[in-house]
Amino acid sequence: MEGQKYESSVEAISAPIVQVYRVLSNLKNLERVRHLIPQDKIQELDISSDAVYLKVDGLGQKIVFRIVDQIENDTIKFGVDNLPLQMNLWIQLKSVAPCDTRIKVTLKADLPMMFRMMLDKKIQKGIDDAAVMLTQFPYSQWQ
Repeated sequence: MEGQKYESSVEAISAPIVQVYRVLSNLKNLERVRHLIPQDKIQELDISSDAVYLKVDGLGQKIVFRIVDQIENDTIKFGVDNLPLQMNLWIQLKSVAPCDTRIKVTLKADLPMMFRMMLDKKIQKGIDDAAVMLTQFPYSQWQ
């Protein structure tokens, strides 16, 4: 897929990579941190073990983020459905010490030039915010 690539900054998580991957690869764990999701921007949130269904403020229909590929303790890749454009999102993990995992969120979207000019900064902020939100999960409390 061609398109625009948006990458978050690399953020630190104080937990072992095995634990971070285990938590993030089962999307049902999002239920435990629902309060971290901005309620003013996301409505009608439904979560299964491998997909998140949500209605984003400004979009008419529900969109679906579905896990389409995983590399254990490394990458979780999502496909996005119910959008009039092609989009992928992935989470990359890297262990730098036993209890120090780094995370980066990347979005690749096939946006028409007009939309790119209007949405570039909002998309980048959303990707950066998502990476920071993922650092706030209580990984050490989840087994």
